[in-house]
Amino acid sequence: MESTGHTAETIAQAFVRAINRQDVDRLAALMSPAHRFIDSLGKVIEGREKMREGWAAYFRMVPDYAVAIEEFYPGEPVVVMLGMASGTYSRDGNLHPENRWQTPVAIRALIEDGLVAEWRVYADNEPIRKVMASGK
Repeated sequence: MESTGHTAETIAQAFVRAINRQDVDRLAALMSPAHRFIDSLGKVIEGREKMREGWAAYFRMVPDYAVAIEEFYPGEPVVVMLGMASGTYSRDGNLHPENRWQTPVAIRALIEDGLVAEWRVYADNEPIRKVMASGK
């Protein structure tokens, strides 16, 4: 777990690194117990353990999911990050190049007491939806 002496930006960066390593345990360690995840459609998932399960399921579906942050707008306690999200949709655990997608992403992270209290993602889901619909 990060110490409370770290800034909101360093906590958000650690969360992104854990995402990029598909490290569910590290993600959970960085989340507050009442963590809220809000996806780009406005769906809210509350609770560290529910999000541990959510990240694990997402990484099974997109085993190489990654976020490349190009810009940070740090504040206390909110950090806004802009970049690209990408990955390869997998039905069977294999990575097929034709199932690769990417989309611009904006993320708003609320940091409280040295933990990620809220992770809100703004992204166009259409690229992955198209791949999922292709049946490959």
